[in-house]
Amino acid sequence: MLLDTEQNKGKQYPVPDNTHATSSASALQQPPPTFEESAGDHVLQFSQDETFTPVGGEEPPPFVPYDAHFFTSHSGDIISHDPHLNDDGEALYRFLLSQASTSPAVILRCRGSHSETRTRMVQNGPSMKTEQYTARTTDFEFCIDVGQHIVGDPTHWSCADTTPAYRGRMYQEVGICEEKQKAKRSEIKAANLWDSERSRRGFPPWIGSDYAWREDQPYIMHTNSVLKSSWTLRQWADDYCASRKYLKEFNYRKIAYGWNFEAIKVAAISVINSTHYRGDLSVEFETSESLVSVRSHNYLSRALSNRWIKFLLFLTLIYPFIWLFRRFHPRGGGRWDVCGGAYALKRIEQAAPAQQFPDVVHSENPFRDTVEVLDATAQSSSMVRSPGGRIKVAGLREGEWFRQWEGTIRRAVLNRLQEAQPLTTPDDQPAPLSLLLDGY
Repeated sequence: MLLDTEQNKGKQYPVPDNTHATSSASALQQPPPTFEESAGDHVLQFSQDETFTPVGGEEPPPFVPYDAHFFTSHSGDIISHDPHLNDDGEALYRFLLSQASTSPAVILRCRGSHSETRTRMVQNGPSMKTEQYTARTTDFEFCIDVGQHIVGDPTHWSCADTTPAYRGRMYQEVGICEEKQKAKRSEIKAANLWDSERSRRGFPPWIGSDYAWREDQPYIMHTNSVLKSSWTLRQWADDYCASRKYLKEFNYRKIAYGWNFEAIKVAAISVINSTHYRGDLSVEFETSESLVSVRSHNYLSRALSNRWIKFLLFLTLIYPFIWLFRRFHPRGGGRWDVCGGAYALKRIEQAAPAQQFPDVVHSENPFRDTVEVLDATAQSSSMVRSPGGRIKVAGLREGEWFRQWEGTIRRAVLNRLQEAQPLTTPDDQPAPLSLLLDGY
């Protein structure tokens, strides 16, 4: 080996030309081809339709929203005992958003009745005798569908931290987190009085008792911050799911607003009195399908959601002990009733700047003057000027609605109408098919 090495040292190898050496070195220093250049090579075949799938595996399934189990009560409320909704705050939040897309049912029910004395024959031993009794007779009863006039999407709202509400315990509290404390009786009474007043006047649920009349009142009322709580709806959902209480429930309430319901009731009573009806009269707004309730998924909670089982528990005197456990035990019961959805029958919105169009005059149009008058009337009725600019009314105003239904209410009372299904259209409107007739 040493000999071979010495012989190799003595040999002289030819040195390559400098030109070829330089070209080889420069070729080694060139950057790699781009992706587009590689894709054009006939050896490499790229297919956009082909996807990589691991050996022995399958493609991941597409994302599908969780479909929670629920049922509808006799009053139309949504009740769910789904276990996933009690453990996952995101699933509970998504479930509430999906159920909020369905608006509540609002009707105006008019009922008239009177008491009359009747006579009947009853057996008194071997003989018969006459006795008098008092019976209640319904003169008319009908309802009008008001919920069909709800406009737009719901607005999610929450109670203010200073408002008494159920925040995880079986009594009303104020504050959040560690600052929560039991609400005083005077605070609860004042909140209930304002809630009743707010409902009668048709104010949104986020309007508090400290609300004062302002010159720009309609616009401010509908544009104020609606999430009064320091926590979002998702945070309240997480707080509910983190609780380990045995009989807990999370309530999401749907409230219709925008109309002065008390003024409509007074106007309806005046129309009925104009027919010289002198019986006992009842005119009330009724709301149904207005609650989404998520409750614990144990057997006791499911049993309490069944009104027949609950009635049997009352008869057997078992329910009082359940109430005591739910009210006083640390892991008994808890309620979350701090948020909901608001559904507008009439909404005040900021009007967009008026667009300028070139003046085009069609002298041959015979309805030109009529169209101009109708446009001016529509703009004056739906547009209102405020310090912040022009605002518009979205939806049907209560005065316009009552003008449409005033004659129907009067005729229904005179004809002693008794109808269980809500009326959806006034009786003096033309039939849809008659509008297709030429010359109607």
